[in-house]
Amino acid sequence: MCSIFQITCDGALFNRCLDCFLGEAAYISKLQDNLDALETELGRLIAAKNDVMMRVVNAERQQMRRREGVQQWVSRVDAVKTGADELITDGSEEIGKLCVGGYCSKNCRSSYKFGKQVAKKLQDVKTLIAEGVFEAVATEVVPERAPEPVADKRPIEPTIVGLQSQLEQVWRCLVVEESVGIIGLYGMGGVGKTTLLTRINNKFLESQNNFDCVIWVVVSKDLRLEKIQEDIGKKIGLFDGSWKNKSVEEKAVDILRRLGEKRFVLLLDDIWERVDLTEVGVPLPSPQNTTSKVVFTTRFIDVCGSMESHRKFKVACLSEEDAWELFREKVGQETLESDHEIVELAQTVAKECDGLPLALITIGRAMAYRKKAEQWRRAIEALRRSASEFSGLGKEVYPLLKFSYDSLQNDTVRSCFLYCCLYPEDYGILKWDLIDCWFGEGFFGESDRSGAENQGYDILDTLVRACLLEEVEDDKVKMHDVIRDMAIWITCEIEKEKRNFLVRAGAGLKEAPDVKRWENVRRLSLMQNQIETLSEVPTCPHLLTLFLDFNYKLETITDGFFQCMPSLKVLKMSNCGHVKVLKLPFGMSKLGSLQLLDISHTGIRELPEELKLLVNLKCLNLRWTHMLNKIPRQLISNSSWLRVLRMFAIGFENSKEPSEDSVLIGGGEVLVHELLGLKYLEVLELTLRSYDALQFFLSSNKLKSCIRSLFLIKLGDTKSIHATAFADLKHLNELCIRSAVELEELKVDYTEIAPKRSEPFVFRSLHRVTMERCHKLKDLTFLVFAPSLKSLSLYGCNAMEEIISVGKFAETPEVMGHISPFGNLQTLYLTDLPELKSIYWKPLPFTHLKEMTVHGCNQLKKLPLDSNSATERKFVIRGYTHWWNRLQWEDEATQIAFRSCFQSHEI
Repeated sequence: MCSIFQITCDGALFNRCLDCFLGEAAYISKLQDNLDALETELGRLIAAKNDVMMRVVNAERQQMRRREGVQQWVSRVDAVKTGADELITDGSEEIGKLCVGGYCSKNCRSSYKFGKQVAKKLQDVKTLIAEGVFEAVATEVVPERAPEPVADKRPIEPTIVGLQSQLEQVWRCLVVEESVGIIGLYGMGGVGKTTLLTRINNKFLESQNNFDCVIWVVVSKDLRLEKIQEDIGKKIGLFDGSWKNKSVEEKAVDILRRLGEKRFVLLLDDIWERVDLTEVGVPLPSPQNTTSKVVFTTRFIDVCGSMESHRKFKVACLSEEDAWELFREKVGQETLESDHEIVELAQTVAKECDGLPLALITIGRAMAYRKKAEQWRRAIEALRRSASEFSGLGKEVYPLLKFSYDSLQNDTVRSCFLYCCLYPEDYGILKWDLIDCWFGEGFFGESDRSGAENQGYDILDTLVRACLLEEVEDDKVKMHDVIRDMAIWITCEIEKEKRNFLVRAGAGLKEAPDVKRWENVRRLSLMQNQIETLSEVPTCPHLLTLFLDFNYKLETITDGFFQCMPSLKVLKMSNCGHVKVLKLPFGMSKLGSLQLLDISHTGIRELPEELKLLVNLKCLNLRWTHMLNKIPRQLISNSSWLRVLRMFAIGFENSKEPSEDSVLIGGGEVLVHELLGLKYLEVLELTLRSYDALQFFLSSNKLKSCIRSLFLIKLGDTKSIHATAFADLKHLNELCIRSAVELEELKVDYTEIAPKRSEPFVFRSLHRVTMERCHKLKDLTFLVFAPSLKSLSLYGCNAMEEIISVGKFAETPEVMGHISPFGNLQTLYLTDLPELKSIYWKPLPFTHLKEMTVHGCNQLKKLPLDSNSATERKFVIRGYTHWWNRLQWEDEATQIAFRSCFQSHEI
């Protein structure tokens, strides 16, 4: 007997169970469709987010504040994107588990769970898209100050050929592609990497972007993390005196903290090896965190790997069409049209450059105004002949650059050019210092120093125009690193027998190279190293030039070191021995051929008696030997051939009274007396310590005609100096008065100047003025008659109330109408002037001003600025925030115009 078991089911309940089963099965059967939809909808969501963020950035640039709801939505989008990306990445593995046409799975439980997550994430994305429609993304706020520019604009030629495509590619990585954080730009020297990086830097000022700051750092071959940290610190407001003295590790912590709060772009130019950004303190961008970016340039593709770049771009030579356009621009249409054959010949020359921009520019400028076809044929022959003689880098680059070298007017200019490679990479070479060396070498023949100076500046202009040197500032030049490498190649390989340089400048040496290598060297540079001891005595019968500058740790030079250098003409030891007082070794008297001795910026305390035997010395540079206490009597007067004597700022920090056998005894009258015996003296920089010594000096027309720089210290009880006495110093370009505690006035008789001069400028050559610790000095009104003034520095002048006093012009209104001082001023430093109330009584244009620093001038409540003072240009104003906030302005427009110029001293 059997029994029947029967189940009765309600129809509605059955339908609900069936729907549930089919719905859950759909998570598996629709997995592929849902994944595809998720990827599509996620793309729409990211596009919507980018649109919203662009609106946010635009609003924030206008000092508006992001709405809280917008910020929450952006955060939810970022969270959803992270989860969706993971599901899309894992999707292919789950699809591989499906079977039966996709309606079942080899692991139903896993596929069901994954499919449910995909469906849920798809719904979240759609919800966020619907919620991402904002009528307004930000609210207006009253800004406290105008935003600082995201980047510092860098100079660049107005037209740049052949870089637009790569610029757009890199820019897309910076502002669109979120997975790219580190970008490498690599290519051969002179191809335009720095130019491209400069275009990128400036584009941040021209285009909308989402970054807070752009930081530019030149790295160069001599990698120094401290220098990178200093450049970053200056940009983000960390750099000051105390921060500079911190260790690398401490600076890294500060940089990491500050940059961690910013969306930044770090531009590193000219990397030769891996830069450890973590050690610098830079938070590393990664594919998961690309709120900030790093872009660098290098010559080596291997560096792109060691820097772990997410994208790399080869900066290639120009196409034939772009190369011709660039070359034609540099040669000039006038030359190209001067002979019917020249265009075709010029195209051949351009092809020989093989698209290298630096070569095209250099050779194009060299060929400008060569209007005969035969000149172009010879140029083609020269290029082809030299280019076939070398392989590798020499074959591709140096012969092309050497053609510009070969095209220089004469061997003197060529020697002057090659001389510049003795300096380290990226080194700003002072023009007058370089000309001193050229003069000491005898490059100008029997010319006097005045004629040599004119020739020297002409040669510098020639080299700058030929793109073989770059002008850094008014008084400095530098060599592009590729040009420098080419020059070293010429001296060490091509013309070794004639030139034979050994250049290890900026090489990080702790020991000097083996002195056996010096035997046949003619010019040796060990500049900017960390050499502590020169313990061996080299034999250098042919050595003409020795550069030891900027070896700060140099403590010991063995006696007799210079005794086997009979041909040495130029010896430079400036900025040596800062750790320990530099002492010149015994045996200097053997340098019978020496023409130039430079021991400036050292802590040397005395000059040895044997220097009296350097009877051929023409240039002696003692600038800023602040501890110098003894210069033996007759040492100066015995140097009868001296033409250049630089004694600016000597001995002012030595507390010991000079001995009786030193020309520094007293106020300097003994020194002046010896100077009077120098028949050939042409350039003089002088330090005097008394008013009597100053008067003695001013009584000599010979010395007044030579003076370039004058440093006056203490001056006893002198209360006033007639500044018009300086008017007869036609070449005076630097004046410093220090610790003249009783000095109240630098007098100028304005009523006498006005009627006698059509142009009342009596200090035309004066470029730099410094007044320090002149506690009773009240003004510097005489500076209205110094139209060329570039730098003015005032420190600790407690009684100074005005820099230019309007009251002193009360009787000469005709002068006031024609005077606009500080027209060429570039830097103005005002420190610890507690009574200063006025710089000038009305606004000034400040056409060339780069930097104004004000510290400890709490009574200075108004600057001579109006809305026109910085038209189309910006300069930096540094000071404490509390001082800045108390300033009074002509109008609100002026205040707004200069708000972005201000940089606070506070970190």
